[in-house]
Amino acid sequence: MRSVKISSWHNPNGSFDVARVRKDFPVLEQTVHGKPLVYLDNAATAQKPRAVIQRIVQYYETENSNIHRGVHRLSETATRAYEGARTAVRRLIHAADDREVVFARGATEAINLVARSYGGAHLQAGDEVVISAMEHHSNIVPWQFICREKGAKLRVIPVDDGGDIVMEAYHRLLGPRTRMVALPHVSNALGTVNPIKGMIADAHRVGAPVLIDGAQGAPHAGVDVQDLDCDFYAFSSHKLYGPTGVGVLYGKAALLEDMPPYQGGGDMILSVSFEETEYNVLPYKFEAGTPNIAGVIGLGAAVEYLTGLGLEAVANHEDQVLAYAVERLTQVPGVRLVGTPERRASLVSFVLGDVHAHDIGTILDQEGIAVRTGHHCAMPVMDRFGVPATVRASFACYNTEAEVDVLAEGLEKARRLFAGV
Repeated sequence: MRSVKISSWHNPNGSFDVARVRKDFPVLEQTVHGKPLVYLDNAATAQKPRAVIQRIVQYYETENSNIHRGVHRLSETATRAYEGARTAVRRLIHAADDREVVFARGATEAINLVARSYGGAHLQAGDEVVISAMEHHSNIVPWQFICREKGAKLRVIPVDDGGDIVMEAYHRLLGPRTRMVALPHVSNALGTVNPIKGMIADAHRVGAPVLIDGAQGAPHAGVDVQDLDCDFYAFSSHKLYGPTGVGVLYGKAALLEDMPPYQGGGDMILSVSFEETEYNVLPYKFEAGTPNIAGVIGLGAAVEYLTGLGLEAVANHEDQVLAYAVERLTQVPGVRLVGTPERRASLVSFVLGDVHAHDIGTILDQEGIAVRTGHHCAMPVMDRFGVPATVRASFACYNTEAEVDVLAEGLEKARRLFAGV
């Protein structure tokens, strides 16, 4: 796969040169309302490095063609780039084979694919699907759909006051009727890092496969699907510094082979007649129609960029910024963190007194600070903690402790404003 090359910003002495990394992201050079942009909405979507942007432009300027079907030079070039991205993703998550990497429109479609294809083929009346109370809507609604259709039951693991899964309850929910367990790697609303390896093993002991929603996990935690032994792992490109409209479903080859196609159309077939259709091999059986070719190639460039930085170095830097944020924000009068899990990654969710989160977000925007406000597509989490919405600050490789200070100062300004000071 041709792409823009970068060198590692992880210095030999162990430091992470965040100032140099920031220069790779053109969007960070702008001002908002006359203030330098402080972008802390990475859990919604991460910004794109120049290497990704240039790689997409390169595709459209010199390689634009459909893939897999053409014998001309552009088609062959585009196909190599597209399949090169699949190999890059396979290496990133340590899958055993490229056939286990299926491209979708996002993590949402990847989860829907499993719910519809695997769930549709295996769930029966009285069966049970186990999820947690901290799920994103994308890991709730697809299971509701298929459970209602099949007469199965959706069982929910409770979350404690700190934002951790209640493991005793999880173990009680697992049983002979458990046919699927679907869990988040990292909560998008609380930042909780779940002990998924042990939970996967627990589910396997009762014969249940496990899907992991890795939308927040893949960008911030090293993922080894073989070590985890998960059956499915879903994540999105756009949270991993890649383009929107692209996602990944990892699935164990034996399971994917046994699953019926999710959609019908071109490229997912070997032969078609009016009497019978023979489906294509993995992973193409699940990739009907012309895909987001440029987006997938851009994802490949994003993976190359991130691994070039050094996954461990990025994780250590983000952990440092996150730890500073937790400490710094709790010093602001009126700020209350929502969720204090044992292990946290990438984000902090909070409220400021009785001020609505949307009002806080508006004031912070005037200071050039981009945060997410609302229920974060996790309304059951808001209900669990008794709040209508939270402010969420989420971090990426280019964020700094100085930006956390700007956030804290913005919250101080909001507090004074609403206190009438």
